[in-house]
Amino acid sequence: MKPSGMSRKVEILLHIAVWLVLFLTPLSFMNHGNGVSLLQYLMLSVSPLVVMAVFYANYLWLTPHLLVRGERKYFFLINAVMCIGLGVALHCWMSFVFNQFEKMPPPPHPNMLHQLGFILRNVFNLLVAAGIATTVQLAMRWQKSEEARTEAELRNLRNQISPHFLLNTLNNIYALTAFDQQKAQEAIQQLSKMLRHMLYDNQEAQVAWADEVQFIENYVNLMKLRLPQSVEVTLNSQLNTFGSPVVAPLLFISLVENAFKHGISPLGPSFIKINLQADNGQIVCDIENSNYPKTSADRSGHGIGLSQVQRRLDLAYPGKYTWQKGVSPDGTTYRSRISITYH
Repeated sequence: MKPSGMSRKVEILLHIAVWLVLFLTPLSFMNHGNGVSLLQYLMLSVSPLVVMAVFYANYLWLTPHLLVRGERKYFFLINAVMCIGLGVALHCWMSFVFNQFEKMPPPPHPNMLHQLGFILRNVFNLLVAAGIATTVQLAMRWQKSEEARTEAELRNLRNQISPHFLLNTLNNIYALTAFDQQKAQEAIQQLSKMLRHMLYDNQEAQVAWADEVQFIENYVNLMKLRLPQSVEVTLNSQLNTFGSPVVAPLLFISLVENAFKHGISPLGPSFIKINLQADNGQIVCDIENSNYPKTSADRSGHGIGLSQVQRRLDLAYPGKYTWQKGVSPDGTTYRSRISITYH
């Protein structure tokens, strides 16, 4: 999965900011009493340049090509040799620079322990840079892996809906053919309008809200063909005129199906009210229906259930949705209202 353009820009800006700060540190080691020397700054900048080299050696090559592929022995060996060698070389270089510009005579008997301390400090700093690069690279790979896993799970959940939904729709059309062929033909026409959305748009992570609303409207029109006139079915939709919001495909169809499954009774008054709107940065699906719960012996419906809807919401809109659902106190009405923030 490729990072988005915005994520890539943020990543580049962070790299630039960190290295800008690091390359300003040589200024604190310069002899300001004698002015700022460009040559001295460039020579002191070798230190952050070496740190950068170690960082990107791990970030771009050692971590993805050795550590991730299981070549840990070579990964640690190369890093050890590189950091120790560059640590010693950097100490020699910095000693040369300070002797050139500070005009301080070298001590007659150099303290080897003192020199070793500087070398160990350099090696430690380079190892820290290597560790940070490795951590950042592994964190990015883990994030991409999680995004890919989430996308695969969402696709699997969407694919679970499609065949069951199509089966239920075909069963409804089959029932129509037994008593009204004209309505059955109308139902087939409605189904043909829905198939494109199911077969093509359903493969996308998000679809235009207007297309999803049209899909639900087609389904509702299809279901109304086999309902008696005593059943009140209303669908109101509202589109944002100042934007084109998108939504996960087939997210609300299970709720609409449940409304038709549990909201219709051949004996009592029945109604289904569906309100779909997208405005003020929110997408709302509000469904209210008369409550006639099926018995455990009734296995009609696709069986995907509300748990799959909940899972899709958790994956696609973490922390960006609310879902209120339940039966009225008198038990006669069931309401399900999902609100998603899309800005």
